[in-house]
Amino acid sequence: MPDSHSPKEFLRFLKPRLPEMLATLRRFVIAESPSLEKSAADRCCGVIAKEWSKHGVRVERISQKYRGDILRITYAPAKSHASGQLLVLGHYDTVYSTGTLAKMTFRVEQALFALQALQHLRAQLHKHIAFLWTSDEEIGSESSRKYFEAEALRSDAVFVLEPSFGSRGLLKTARKGVGEAELIVHGRASHAGLAPQEGVNAVHELARQITRIEKWNDLRRGVTINAGIIEGGTRTNVIPERARAVLDLRALRVSDMHSLEVRLHGLRAFQAGARLEITGGFNRPPLERKMSAALFAHAQLLAKQMEFSLGECTAGGGSDGNFTAALGIPTLDGLGAVGDGAHSSHEHVLINTMPARAALLAALLAAR
Repeated sequence: MPDSHSPKEFLRFLKPRLPEMLATLRRFVIAESPSLEKSAADRCCGVIAKEWSKHGVRVERISQKYRGDILRITYAPAKSHASGQLLVLGHYDTVYSTGTLAKMTFRVEQALFALQALQHLRAQLHKHIAFLWTSDEEIGSESSRKYFEAEALRSDAVFVLEPSFGSRGLLKTARKGVGEAELIVHGRASHAGLAPQEGVNAVHELARQITRIEKWNDLRRGVTINAGIIEGGTRTNVIPERARAVLDLRALRVSDMHSLEVRLHGLRAFQAGARLEITGGFNRPPLERKMSAALFAHAQLLAKQMEFSLGECTAGGGSDGNFTAALGIPTLDGLGAVGDGAHSSHEHVLINTMPARAALLAALLAAR
C-alpha cells in the first residue's frame, strides 16, 4: 500500500474486529496483574506475550527480580526502509489485588489491534516501532524506569496508552509533576504547667510552617501543596518535642517544580530552639504541554479525517509519559481506552470507542 493510506482505512478494518477486541480484553482481565504480586503479574505477562507472538513481531521478556517482567516488542516489516523508532508505552499492572477480577483499563490490547491494522493494510512505515509494557507504573516505576527511559532516548516520539480523560476521550497533553516531602520539627519537651517557658512546642512550630506553606499554592499556575498527614505530641500536659507533616507536591512546570523544592528546603524555624528537618521532593517531573502540542495537533487532524472529534486536557496525576517528556522526547499521553472510574469499583471502558482509538494509534504510527 502506498504511503498515502487514509486513516479511514484503519478504522474500516478495525470496526468489524470489535468482538475479537473484547475477547482479547477478557483474556487479559482474567489474568490479574497486581503491581505488588510478582507471580501473578508474571502470569499475566505470559498471557500478553503469547498473544503478541501470534503476529510476526519480536517479543522479548525482560526479567525483573521483585516486580513483574517487562515486555519489549518490536516491529519492522519486511523490505521496510524505516529508520528511527517510535515508542508505544504502557503498563499491565493494576491496583487490584488477586481475586478482585475488576475490569482493567484497555491499554495493551488496543496497541495489538493497531499493529494488526498496520500489517493488514501493508502500511509503509517510516520508522521501526517498539512496544514496551511495564509492570510497576502504579507504584512509581522504580524497576522499569531505566528501561523505558533508555527506549525513549532511542525514539523520535512516545505514545502513552494511559486511559483518556472522561467519556469524551480527551488526550492528556499536560500532566502535573508529582512529589512528596516530609517536614519534621524538633522542639524541646517540658511540663506544660510547671515549666512551659522551658519547652519549644514542635506542634505550634509545625502549624506556623504549614500556614506559611499554604500561601505557596497557586491554582492558576497549577502549583499545589497539600498537608495530608499531621502527627505530633504525646500528652496534653507535655510540650511536644516532635511534630511531623507529609506534603503532597504538584506543579505543571519544571521551573515551578524546582522553585518549590528550593523554597521547601530553605525553610527556617520561627521559634528559637526549634529545628526543621526537610526531606523528599518531586519524584515525577511535569509533562509540559509544549512536549505534546505538535503530536496532539496531528492526532486531531487524523481524528477529523476519521470523522470524530478529539479534545485535550491537563491531568493532575502523573504517568510514565512525564519521564519521557522530561528527557526532551515529544510525548502524547491518554491514547488508551475511553471510559471512566479508574481505580474504583465502577471502572469501565466504552467498548464502542475501541476500534476508533486503535485506528487513531495506527494512523499516528503510520504517519510519523
